[in-house]
Amino acid sequence: MNIYVGNLPRTTDEEAVREKFEEYGEVSEVKLIKDHYTNELRGFGFVQMSSDEEARNAIEGINGTEMGGRTLTVNEARPRNNNRKSNYRSSQNRW
Repeated sequence: MNIYVGNLPRTTDEEAVREKFEEYGEVSEVKLIKDHYTNELRGFGFVQMSSDEEARNAIEGINGTEMGGRTLTVNEARPRNNNRKSNYRSSQNRW
């Protein structure tokens, strides 16, 4: 199951997030999202866990807890909406 983790401290790293989730089971992957220009963390990321049951337990156990002075938002990740427009000009009809 893919899990969304929001409100992460910008000073955290993938290893710290992995350790927090490994308390609930096996973590397959941790991906923290960074700004394309500054390479700084954007404050959210995704954790992939191999077992849905372990993932649900992690969501229940970690959501609302603190990390680095920030209250985490943790829930099942939703599929990305690919209908987003990348910029204003591309969303206008040319003709």
